[in-house]
Amino acid sequence: MRFAFPFRSFSGRSLCAVAALLLLAPLSVVPSRAQTGQADQHAALSPDTKSAAARPDLARSDTSKPAAIEADAASPQPQPGVAAKALDKMKQVAKSATDIFHRVPCQQPKGVPNSTGSLPHVAAKLAAGKPVVIIAFGSSSTQGYGSSAPEFTYPNRLAAQLRRQYPSADITVLNRGKGGEDAPEMMKRLQTEVLDVHPDMVIWQVGTNAVLRNLDPSETARQVEDGVARIQADGADVVLVDPQYSPRVTERPESARGMVKLLGRIAALRHVGIFPRFEVMRDWHEKQAIPIDDFVTADGLHMNDWGYACFAQLLGDDIIRSVGAIKIGVNVPADVRTYRPM
Repeated sequence: MRFAFPFRSFSGRSLCAVAALLLLAPLSVVPSRAQTGQADQHAALSPDTKSAAARPDLARSDTSKPAAIEADAASPQPQPGVAAKALDKMKQVAKSATDIFHRVPCQQPKGVPNSTGSLPHVAAKLAAGKPVVIIAFGSSSTQGYGSSAPEFTYPNRLAAQLRRQYPSADITVLNRGKGGEDAPEMMKRLQTEVLDVHPDMVIWQVGTNAVLRNLDPSETARQVEDGVARIQADGADVVLVDPQYSPRVTERPESARGMVKLLGRIAALRHVGIFPRFEVMRDWHEKQAIPIDDFVTADGLHMNDWGYACFAQLLGDDIIRSVGAIKIGVNVPADVRTYRPM
């Protein structure tokens, strides 16, 4: 390397001093462009980069950092408080809730009646700012089979949506789904897993496995009606969820239609809400032209992340509308179900 100094030249002693200073100076204080590019590329590709950089032993071994930065990395960093952690978690949940709809937006089906009802008990408690406990009761599509992570199940999606809407409310959504079950098995655990908790609302997804297992429809009707009556007697709002519109279900068209009608009759008889999942999912495919593979997994039965997310979004919208009606003084009696376009 050649250095040019205008106006005067250095003596031999001065040149030696400059050379000594150059040798003593840390060459890595200003990294080369190539080194910087490699570091940036590694940071982009490695998910552990941030955590590794925060460890003092790794920070000291990184010669691309000045001494001041190394000292900062080695010193203990202040830990975020509980409120800050809660806010960060809320931001992550909100981001995941919107990201999943980038591929296919979740739109409200037109012409599909909303028969979820007024939900006076849970709506009044949310409107008053009281703690609310909701139980999602059902089989594998409640448990979340087909989702890529626990946070993408419909109960967790619903909980996240309600907490975003009511950030100061204490909202608990318990997942009581168990794969392969239907009314006979669910009734055996109704007392311990539902009634003993004394929830404010129960969302009961039932009937799909009854179709797949060719269970006696009349016996299913008797068990579901008995279960709804027991939940109501405990003081909770009830919403039934009928089977999903998916190839494994629709290949048995008569049984599927029969189960949808059966649950509708029970809802009308017991004056409870029903979320028409079968018709909502059929609208996705037939009217919104969404391919089946975009909301059903490869097994032809269970919903995927998008399907669970849109299902939870629409159900949550119904609950939020009911709370809004309570707040403005429109308190619809528990035995009156409302029907309006979703």
